[in-house]
Amino acid sequence: MYKAFFSLTRNPFELTPDPAFLFSTKRHNEALAALYYGVRRHKGFVVVTGEVGTGKTLLLRCLLQLLKQSTDVAYAYMFNSLLSPAEFLQYILADFGLSVSGKNKSELLFELSQFLISRGSKKLTTVLIVDEAHHLSAEILEEIRLLTNLETTEDKLLQIVLVGQPELDDKLDSVRLRQLKQRIALRARLDPLDENETKGYIDRRLQIARKDYQSNTIFPPQTIAAVYQHSRGFPRLINTICENALIAAYARQISSVTPEIVDNVARDLRLHVVYMPEPERPDGHNEVDIQRATNALLDLYAGSDSGLDTGQAVQVSEHEPYI
Repeated sequence: MYKAFFSLTRNPFELTPDPAFLFSTKRHNEALAALYYGVRRHKGFVVVTGEVGTGKTLLLRCLLQLLKQSTDVAYAYMFNSLLSPAEFLQYILADFGLSVSGKNKSELLFELSQFLISRGSKKLTTVLIVDEAHHLSAEILEEIRLLTNLETTEDKLLQIVLVGQPELDDKLDSVRLRQLKQRIALRARLDPLDENETKGYIDRRLQIARKDYQSNTIFPPQTIAAVYQHSRGFPRLINTICENALIAAYARQISSVTPEIVDNVARDLRLHVVYMPEPERPDGHNEVDIQRATNALLDLYAGSDSGLDTGQAVQVSEHEPYI
């Protein structure tokens, strides 16, 4: 709709994770290097975490693009981690092209181990990549740990990449999964962009989408500052804001996005609304406890109204709730 108006050859702010639009910050370069090095050097276990919208899935797409260039790599890519342990194994084998029909868990594990041993004997690389890994249950994470036992004296037969939100770090820090945590060879974390990186991010996307693009024409410095303020440097929010801002500018038939347009877009998207977790109730007090304590307090006030001397000590049975 607005591409011809802004002389764009493609949509610069699509939300789909296109590797062509990767903006390489130091943190993204380190994370991609950790992923690729861990897989190619058979380190066994690599973990990447980051908040929602920091570009984790895009990073994975870049990794897959690199792996596809090698003929010695086979990978299973899991993007739905809300599975039972049995479904998890079935998915992995099916993605590797193995038969899963009518097989129980032990048969699936045997099939997978034979597949990995065969590839390992030929010095081939086999990778399991799990996106949204923070959704994995403790049971499946334990299954993954057991899969890392498939190794020779020299090599891990299965390279495992887990990518997820910071909740994944919390799970891996739990006592129950301490054995799995000790097997992690490489870890990386993605953070939001700073203001200068936000400018570079927007410029790069526009340069890809418009060959003759000159910096500061469509998104002037003041507008980029407004985008950063509302997006807080999260690439996904930057894309959403800029996409809507271009549509609004096109509707007004103006060739440069103003800070006012960005403010209006952020207000329409309700980006000022920040999620606040509900406060937890103190341990040991549920609704019944609170109601009993309230009733006891009301009884005390009722006694005071009926002539009880407020200076008189009030005896409370040890069996009665109190505050």
